[in-house]
Amino acid sequence: MTSIDKTKQVELEAATFRRLLEHLRQRPDVQNIDLMNLAGFCRNCLANWYGDAANAAGFALSKDEARTMVYGMTYDEWKTKHQTPATSEQASTAARTSGHRH
Repeated sequence: MTSIDKTKQVELEAATFRRLLEHLRQRPDVQNIDLMNLAGFCRNCLANWYGDAANAAGFALSKDEARTMVYGMTYDEWKTKHQTPATSEQASTAARTSGHRH
């Protein structure tokens, strides 16, 4: 692998994260419970991690502000526009995998 300096690495990671967020924003049909059941994290997890990183860097960022950064709109707005009730299969899978593991 080509040697990448720390600044370039951070730039690439940031670009990758922005692309992930854009992908998730373009796929509101993929519900958070699906992400949790398949990957063990969801949009809310990303928002929590974003908030944790901001706070660790000395930026006061509320949970709602972090969610807005991830969802591209307020969480309540996203839920109203895109969230659907969990199916019995989704809920059963979530119960078996015990949801958030971090």
